[in-house]
This record gives sequence, structure tokens and C-alpha cells, in this order.
Amino acid sequence: MNTLKTVLLMTALMVFFVFIGGLIGGRTGMYIAFGMAFAMNIFSYWFSSSIILKMYGAKEVSEAEYPALYRMVRNLSARAGIPMPKICVMQSATPNAFATGRNPKHGVVAVTTAIMGLLTEDELEGVIAHELAHINGRDILIGTVAATIAGAVMMLADMARWSAILGGMNNNDEENQNPLGMVGMIVVSILAPLAAMLIQMAISRSREYRADEEGGHLCGRPLSLASALEKISKGVEYRPMEEARPATAHMMIMNPFSAGKMMSLFSTHPPVEERVKRLREQARGQR
Repeated sequence: MNTLKTVLLMTALMVFFVFIGGLIGGRTGMYIAFGMAFAMNIFSYWFSSSIILKMYGAKEVSEAEYPALYRMVRNLSARAGIPMPKICVMQSATPNAFATGRNPKHGVVAVTTAIMGLLTEDELEGVIAHELAHINGRDILIGTVAATIAGAVMMLADMARWSAILGGMNNNDEENQNPLGMVGMIVVSILAPLAAMLIQMAISRSREYRADEEGGHLCGRPLSLASALEKISKGVEYRPMEEARPATAHMMIMNPFSAGKMMSLFSTHPPVEERVKRLREQARGQR
């Protein structure tokens, strides 16, 4: 169901882009905006691992330094049928974790020192399983595509606002003629980015639900992952991650700023209570 929801949301985002693009930018504006957004996000996709690891000061560690963590990741990645990812550790007082890498062959799992000190071995295994589910599900690619389309909509909106302000909406090119007029254009240019962001956030939440479910299956203990999420949520609430950036918040297993206290529609993560509820239902179904 989560996969189907992601497909439907991605389709809705693309249809929305085509509709808005044709409405406020015409074909020419739509192509320009999509090309610019694609170029920026393909760069981000290709170099996302090095960028985010450097941003958070995550360092690759050796098996000699963290033998238990290596054993855990190796066993789970073998069970998932994906190559062993790189393992990185962040020196942070906030419990959290994330996965990155443009595909399973270039996967990276990063955890904070705080999360390793907070969770039991079973709970940490559930977190690692969740992150491996992201890698196996190619969620970095999905997030990049969603960001590309949403970014293109935002660029179109900027173009529309400037065009309206500068009086350029009344052009003689019938193909790019805009039917809304200046006031309508300004309204649409404000609402369109908001709608695109809402769809993008919904895609992110759907992928989190999927990673929870797949992670629960992978580690075989959904209740351990549920317990880990509850502990991480309280840890983030007590000490939000100071080094976190809004642009990368969706990559973390828990929102590093609020741990689910933001309005659900505008959050990159589902409510912790709902995630825990689903995992408990999953555990009951495995009995």
C-alpha cells in the first residue's frame, strides 16, 4: 500500500507540474524550469553522500573500532540481499541515523554516537534495518525526483511572480499566452509551491512508513524498532540536533528538530505515535 501510495503521489506531482507549468509558464517556461531543477537535483543525487556526510561530520569507521555495529550491518545487508554499505559515525548528543547513497552499491549508513549509547542492541538493529530498507528501496532516487519536480514548480512560480510584477504577462505568443491575468497569476504563484511541497512531504512520509514496515520484516522484531522510535523521539525532543539542516531533515529516521511536533501535513516524517502503532500491528500479525 505504501508503494502504491508513493506511485500515486509521484504521478500527482508530475501531473500538477505539467498543469501549473502550462498555466503560468507556458511550454517554454515549463521546459526551462524543469531543466534547471533537474540539473541542480541530479548534482545533488550524484554527490549526496559526500555532501551530507561532510555536512554532519560523519566519519567512516573500521570494523576494529565498532565490531558489533559492523556485524549487525553485515548480517542485515546479507539478509536484505544488498551489498554491505559503508558505515559512518557522527559525534552528536542527539540520537538519530540516516542512510544515503545513489544506489545499493554505493549505500552508506550513518548513526550518531548518542543513538548507540541510548538503544539496546535489538533496538539499534531495528534502526539499521530501517535504514537498509531505504537503501534497498532506492529512496534517495525517489526523493531526488520528487525534489526535482517540486523545485521546478517553485521556479515556475518565481518566474510568474516576476513576470506579473514587470508586466510581462500579456505577451503575443499564443502558445505561451496566460489566461489568468496578473492577479490570478500572483495567487497561483503563491499557492503552487505550497501544494508542490505538500505532495513532496507526503511522498517522504510514505517512504518512512514503507521503511518501517520493511525494516520490521528485515530484523524480525518490529517491536524493537517501535521501542527505538519512541526513545529517539524523546531524545530529539530533549536535545534537538543543532547541526541539522532543513533540506536534509527528511533523510533522518526521526525529524531532528521536533520529533513529530510539526503539523503533520508539513512534516517530512509521520507522527511517531502512528509509526509505533503500525509496527505493533505488524508484530501482532507475525505471531
